[in-house]
Amino acid sequence: MPSFKTTKDIEVPKRVVDQVIGQDFAVEVIKKAAEQRRHVLLIGEPGTGKSMLGVALADLLTSHHEQEDVLCYPNEKDPNQPLIKTFKAEEGEKIIVKLRNIMQSGISARRFLLFIIFGIVILGLIFMFWQYKESEFAPFVILGGVFNMIWIIFMLSFLMRGAPGMFKTVTGLAMMPKPLVTHKKNEKAPFVDATGAHDGALLGDVLHDPFQSGGLGTPPHERVIPGMIHKANNGVLFLDEVATLSPRSQQELLTALQEGKYSITGQSEKSAGSMVRTEAVPCKFILVAAGNMMEIQHMHPALRSRIRGYGYEVHMKETMPDSKENRQKIARFVAQEIKKDGKIPAFDKKAVETIIHEARKMANRKDHLTLRLREVGGLIRAAGDLAKEQKAKTVTPKHVLEARKIAKTLEQQIADKYIARKKEYEVIVTKGKQVGRVNGLAVMGSDGAYSGIILPIESAVTPGGKEREIVATGKLGDIAKEAIKNVSAIIKKHFGQDIKETHDVYVQFLQTYEGVEGDSASVAVATTIISALKGIPIKQDYAMTGSLSVRGEVLPIGGVSAKIDAAIDAGIKNVIVPESNMKDIVIDEDRMKKIKIIPVKTITEVLKSALEWKGKENILKKINSKL
Repeated sequence: MPSFKTTKDIEVPKRVVDQVIGQDFAVEVIKKAAEQRRHVLLIGEPGTGKSMLGVALADLLTSHHEQEDVLCYPNEKDPNQPLIKTFKAEEGEKIIVKLRNIMQSGISARRFLLFIIFGIVILGLIFMFWQYKESEFAPFVILGGVFNMIWIIFMLSFLMRGAPGMFKTVTGLAMMPKPLVTHKKNEKAPFVDATGAHDGALLGDVLHDPFQSGGLGTPPHERVIPGMIHKANNGVLFLDEVATLSPRSQQELLTALQEGKYSITGQSEKSAGSMVRTEAVPCKFILVAAGNMMEIQHMHPALRSRIRGYGYEVHMKETMPDSKENRQKIARFVAQEIKKDGKIPAFDKKAVETIIHEARKMANRKDHLTLRLREVGGLIRAAGDLAKEQKAKTVTPKHVLEARKIAKTLEQQIADKYIARKKEYEVIVTKGKQVGRVNGLAVMGSDGAYSGIILPIESAVTPGGKEREIVATGKLGDIAKEAIKNVSAIIKKHFGQDIKETHDVYVQFLQTYEGVEGDSASVAVATTIISALKGIPIKQDYAMTGSLSVRGEVLPIGGVSAKIDAAIDAGIKNVIVPESNMKDIVIDEDRMKKIKIIPVKTITEVLKSALEWKGKENILKKINSKL
């Protein structure tokens, strides 16, 4: 760790690209993309820095490209095809201001002239009334004067039809060009986050005008709305979850990428805006598309091909080695988050070390630190909020540990309730011995946000052989079902008995409302079936997890730390885990004292540890002879 007292002593890089943590390959790609204007596809788990890389790319583009103003002009020959013109940054606004001043000065002069003429007419009427007030023709003179006044005002109104402030028509200010995209000089290249945008927002739209009749409607060019692809011109368009775009939107996006310009038209076929189509509007943006591996198959093939052919694909890292250099990066990340938030106090050195320890736990991998930094950032802000609430000058380890409790994920909160409720109704048993019952372990959530739960499993073996395979009940996924089928091969190998021919086997995953998706319960299933088949009790202060091969080998699983945490919270004293997972266990030292971890390589080692063999020594000898 670098020498510092608080995070105030840690220098935060000014450039966004230098603030990216642990994604060295992605950073190099982003630098190349900025220099050569290449598109980028970022694939990885949420919170690994994909949007930050997009911002970094826009930041790097600023020194390479000048921005443009885009104006939309009326088209006298064809009003439904507005004209598009581009200018240097700030020039577009200057043109509009200049035209508006010219127009306003003309309107002011006409209004002044109208006022003078109107005054002269009024004075003329007063003079006529004064001259003929005693005459018998006075009413006719006055009436004629009023008609003349009305006629003069009408003619003046016709001549001043270019003043829309008084008479709404399609001339005058209403025919001024409309600014679609404007920029200031030396402005940063735009970064537009179009994630989740609908067609109109992404591609541009033309508003509907319900009163467009008789020349009284809003001119077509005034109803044109630029899309995000146009606002991102000479900048970056960021699209997370790109595969959620409709196929049509992806196809239109591809067209915009290829042409570097895209006409704006009404997106609703029933709208008057669908009759309007502008000239092509510049949209020379760099696309940074993002998503996870599952989304790639839903991307438009041509769109992905375009990115791959004219850019780069990057798979985001989820962890980095737990080295001195990388621990310094996490410390710098803490300083960056504090500066970005602007509302929380600095962290002292011990608090930063506590954050680093949490990053180890989130990695779910021994000697690694997580790169799902959004979750780490959430913990930093929660700890900062607590310190500020307590009026502390700096954040200490105490605040971080308290924040860990209040900043639990939904899965963790549900898991806590699950364990408490199951213990209350004695669904989870942690004492004594029972035949055909075992405490399995499972997880909720995804990588980096695992929450462990106890998974009680019971088995019953009855004479019969009518069932073709093991009958499992509970909310099981396909992988879990396939793993259970392998158990019969294990029993046949160790006991020389094909249970499918002579017995029916029933396995129940008790109250699995959350579902069982993986094969990490297959060790527990094999243990409970063997227990039920041979009548050997299982120690209930044991819990176990592990994937089982058809040869009886115990294979590694995911979320081992979260599973052990769940066993500790449930009051279980011993937990059996695959030996190959031992390097992945990251648990607080004080909690590790509450449980004994038993690493195993084979199902035989599991059976020796978890079953009560008193009075069944002959069966144990038979198993040993198979080794």
